[in-house]
Amino acid sequence: MIVLGIDPGIANTGFGVVRRRGGRLAALDGGVIRTRAERTPESRLAELFAQMEDLLARHNPDAVAMEALYFGQNVRSAFAVGQARGVLLLAAGRRSIPCQDYTPQQVKGAVCGSGRAPKDQVTRMVQSLLSLPEPPTPDHAADALAVAICHANHAPLRSATLRAQMPDSRVA
Repeated sequence: MIVLGIDPGIANTGFGVVRRRGGRLAALDGGVIRTRAERTPESRLAELFAQMEDLLARHNPDAVAMEALYFGQNVRSAFAVGQARGVLLLAAGRRSIPCQDYTPQQVKGAVCGSGRAPKDQVTRMVQSLLSLPEPPTPDHAADALAVAICHANHAPLRSATLRAQMPDSRVA
């Protein structure tokens, strides 16, 4: 399974590509898509969409996992992140790639065992889980790798749970 993890944003969108084969995780790619603040919102969103389409074509992931929108104090920032999420979801939807959201607490819990883990602990655990020689940087890329790890570890459980809940369709 290949998962594209996303830490969405209008200025900086982190991405991380993780492969799960058996019980082993490996990082395939990671980085940040940056858009310039002096550009218009529509051109920034178009750039983000084009870069996301390129990532999807390059890695052909089985799933996209995205950090859920968090509304802190700044509504304007949350609105911009929501717009970014929309174009990222559109790019995945055009390729029929399933998407799943995870809250920051779910991601931290999946990677560190605690939903209240500090950012530096998450980064160190991502490094350890993916056997990286150095901690991943910048923060947005590390966060996106953490989201991908979260999904890669939850997807088999979710799939098994859904199969268990499905009624047996065989005719007796």
